[in-house]
Amino acid sequence: MANRTVKDAQSIHGTNPQYLVEKIIRTRIYDSRYWKEECFALSAELLVDKAMALRCIGGVYGGNIKPTPFLCLVLKMLQIQPEKDIIIEFIKQDEFKYVRGLGAFYLRLVYGSLDCYKYLEPLLNDYRKLRLMDRSGQYQLAHMDEFIDSLLRDERSCDIILPRVQKRWVHEANNELEGRVSLLDDDLDDLESESDEEELLPPPRPRNDPVEPMRTAPRDDRHGRGHSPSRRSPQRDMRNDREREKRHRSRSRSRERDRGMERDRGMDRIERDRGMERDRGIERERGMDRDRMDRERGMERMERDRGMERMDRDRGMERMERDRGMERMERDRGMERERAMERDRGMERERGMERERKRHRSRSREKRHRSRSRSPGHHLHHHRDRGRGGEKERDHRHGERAERDHGKERNRDHRERDRDRGDRKEKHHRSGRSKRDNMMGMSREDLEIAEANALRARLGMPPLRP
Repeated sequence: MANRTVKDAQSIHGTNPQYLVEKIIRTRIYDSRYWKEECFALSAELLVDKAMALRCIGGVYGGNIKPTPFLCLVLKMLQIQPEKDIIIEFIKQDEFKYVRGLGAFYLRLVYGSLDCYKYLEPLLNDYRKLRLMDRSGQYQLAHMDEFIDSLLRDERSCDIILPRVQKRWVHEANNELEGRVSLLDDDLDDLESESDEEELLPPPRPRNDPVEPMRTAPRDDRHGRGHSPSRRSPQRDMRNDREREKRHRSRSRSRERDRGMERDRGMDRIERDRGMERDRGIERERGMDRDRMDRERGMERMERDRGMERMDRDRGMERMERDRGMERMERDRGMERERAMERDRGMERERGMERERKRHRSRSREKRHRSRSRSPGHHLHHHRDRGRGGEKERDHRHGERAERDHGKERNRDHRERDRDRGDRKEKHHRSGRSKRDNMMGMSREDLEIAEANALRARLGMPPLRP
C-alpha cells in the first residue's frame, strides 16, 4: 500500500508516473532503507525538509545497485504528484541548490518541452558547485549549469531515461519562444568592437624609417587656386566619417553573421555527434537488453530441465517403492501359503496318528480276547466248577469278574497312557509349529528380544518389554 500512486494522480506521458523510473531501479528503491524509514507517509510539506537535507545528487551506485536519497525523493514526488506551483518555487529559490536540482529534475520528467525551456534555461546562469555521486559511490565535482544542460540535451540523467522534448528552434518557428539571449553576448560584442578598432588603426611606424617629405598640393594654374588639406570643408569630413562608420557597421554585421553561421554549424555538428553517440548508446543498450533476455531464457530453460529431471526422479522413486511393496506383498502371500500348507500337513499327520492309535487299540483288544478264549485252564476250571457245585461256580464267577475288571482297568490305563503320549506329541508338534511360525513372522530384533526373554525366564528374571 505504501508504494502505490495516489488515487487522484494524473497519468504522465500516458502511463503511471512511477513507471517513468525503470522497474529494476524502482524495486531497489522500494527495498532501500532510506525509502522505508525517511520516505514513509511523506506529504508535499514534509518533502521540503527532506529535500533541504540533501547533500548530493545522483542515481544508483555500488555493485548491488543502491539508490541515492536524491533518486528516492524523485520517486516519492512521482508518487504523491505535488502541485506545479510547489515545483516552480523549488526552482526559483536561490538558497538551497539541491532543492533546485530536485525540482528541475522532476520538472524535466513530468512536464512538456515548452515548460522545460521556460523554467530551466534561466538556471544555466547558476554556476554553483554540486556533489555528484557516480556508479562506484565516489563523489565528483559538477556545476548547476552543467546539470541543467544535461537535462535539456541528454537522453539519460541520474540513471533514468528522460522523456523526449521538442527542439528549441521548432518552438521559435512557431513563435512560442523568443530567441535565447545569453549573458555572454555583451562580452562577445565588446571583444569584437575592440578587435575592429585594432584593425582600423594604422600599424606603428618603425623608428629608423625615414620620414617622407610632405607633398605640396599642385596649383591649378587655370583657375588660379590650389587644394591643400587645411582648406577641406567640415561637411566633407563629416560625410567621410559617416561613410566610414557605415562601412564599419556593415563589416561588423557581416562578421557577426559569419560568426553566427559558424556557431550554428558547430552546434549542428555537435548535435549530429551527440545524435550518433545517442544512437550508439541506444544500440548498446538494446544489445545489453537482448543479452539479458537471452540469459533469462537460458536460466528459465535450465530451471525447466531441472524440474523435469526432479519429476522423473520422483516418479522413479515412486515406481521403485511400488515395486518393493508388490514384492513384499508377494513374499507375505507366499509365506501365508506355506504356513497354510504346513498346517494342513500337520493336521493330516495328526489324523493318521489318531487312526493308527485306534487301529492299534482295536488289534490289542482282539489279541487279548483271543488269548483269553484259547487258554485251557480256563475251560478245565470251568468244567470242574460245574461238576463241584454252586459254591465253586460262584467263586469262579467272582474271580472271572475280578479278572475282567482287572483287564478293563489295565486297558483303561493303556488307553490313558496312549492318550497322554499322543497329547504330548501333539503339544510338542503344535509348540514347534507355533514357534516356527512366530519366528518366521518376527523380525530380527523381535527374535533377539524373544531369545533374551527365554534366557531371563530360565534364570528367573522378569522379561524385557519389546
